[in-house]
Order: sequence, then C-alpha cells, then structure tokens
Amino acid sequence: MYQGQKVVIVLPAYRAAATLKQTYDEIPFDLVDEVVLVDDRSPDNTVEVARQLGIRHIVEHAENRGYGGNQKSCYDKAKELGADIVVMLHPDYQYTPKLLVSMIALIGNGVYPVVFGSRILGKGALKGGMPMYKYIANRLLTLFQNVLLGQKLSEYHTGYRAFSREVLEACAYHRCSDDFVFDNQMIAQIFWNGFEIAEITCPTKYFEEASSINFQRSMTYGFGVLHTSLRYFLARLGMPWRILQGS
Repeated sequence: MYQGQKVVIVLPAYRAAATLKQTYDEIPFDLVDEVVLVDDRSPDNTVEVARQLGIRHIVEHAENRGYGGNQKSCYDKAKELGADIVVMLHPDYQYTPKLLVSMIALIGNGVYPVVFGSRILGKGALKGGMPMYKYIANRLLTLFQNVLLGQKLSEYHTGYRAFSREVLEACAYHRCSDDFVFDNQMIAQIFWNGFEIAEITCPTKYFEEASSINFQRSMTYGFGVLHTSLRYFLARLGMPWRILQGS
C-alpha cells in the first residue's frame, strides 16, 4: 500500500523459471500489496517456481497468446484485485525491481499517471549489453515516433512500465495487438487520452536468460511501430482510429 493506494505488480512470464526468484526477491513488499504472474504457456517450470515462491495470483494461459495477450491478462487481473497502481515488471531480471519505489511514488503522489523506466536516459542500454543494431533501431524509431506523436520520450520500447488505474481504464487495451506492438499501441492511447508519461533512468541487463526477440521479429515489430505512429499522426489530422478512440 502506498498513500492508501493498492499497489499490484504484474509479471508477464514466458520461460522465466531461471530468473523469477531473483526478480521476486527484490520486490519491495513493504509497498506492494499483490503480485500477479501470468504464464504464457511456458515450456519450462515457470509456474512451479511461482508457486514455490508463494505467488498467490497465477494466471495460466491454455495456449501461447503473445506478449500483448499476456499483458491484457495481467491488467485484467490487477484491476480485478482493486489495484490503484499497476507496475509491469519483467520476470527475466532485465530490469531491476529496485526502481519500483520511485515509480510507485511518482504515481502515488499524483505527480504523473504513467512512469517508464528508460534504458536510453544515461548510458544504461549499451552499458548493459544492448546489441548495437537494437540500439540504433531504438533511436531511429524513437525519433520518428516523437515527430509523429508530437512528444519527447527518450524511448518508446522499454518493458518497464507503471500505470495508475485511471490510465488502464481509459485505454481500450483489449483492442490492441497480442504481439509486441501492443506496447506502442498502448502509448498511443495514453497520449491520445491526454495523459503524460514520466521517465526515470533504468539500467538494463542483456544475458542468455533475458527475454529478447530475434532479428526477424524485431523487423516485424519495427514496421508495426511505424504503422501505429503513422495512424496516430493521421488521427491528429482528424482521421478516426478505432484503437485510439476506444469505440
């Protein structure tokens, strides 16, 4: 609980058995009320490890629904539990849970309704081992998106995100993709609904057990990002977009 507000951490999991305990052990449970793990049909024993750790709220997908589909289940469950603040934390330990206190405080004190952990602020991305081609693509896509969306984020592609309940209720996230472009469609909706996004510097780690998409999936994601940004730009010019308007 933070300032009388219920805090729920959601863990979108896929093949996270090797890193889940390390992630879970660093969660500040003096502030966090509930932890939700959604397993997207992992081929390993992620669910078994989650149960051993005592995670009470475990959602198991009967079939793999993709990264976006996983998040939809995460946010649905968090709202069902009465969350006022929801933080998505990847259980692959790519992002440190030690930033949760700062992210929760920014939302809980009414400073910002959305907080992202940015790998680009400072030198966290390359220092943490981000492949150069991903770093360059990140910078180019972010520049393109800032121009089309009329914003100034340092990056649009971090997986470390915190939301107020108001934001999740305002965004029609079930209309978003079940794939990785879900994240950028969510950002488009956040800005479309008039919410601001804060960013804090976030170190990151790239290692064998950390989740990462291959080059082909990265290309698909990149084109999806460009498509989303262009449609947002056209919506700013007056053309309707169903996902943005939630109708």
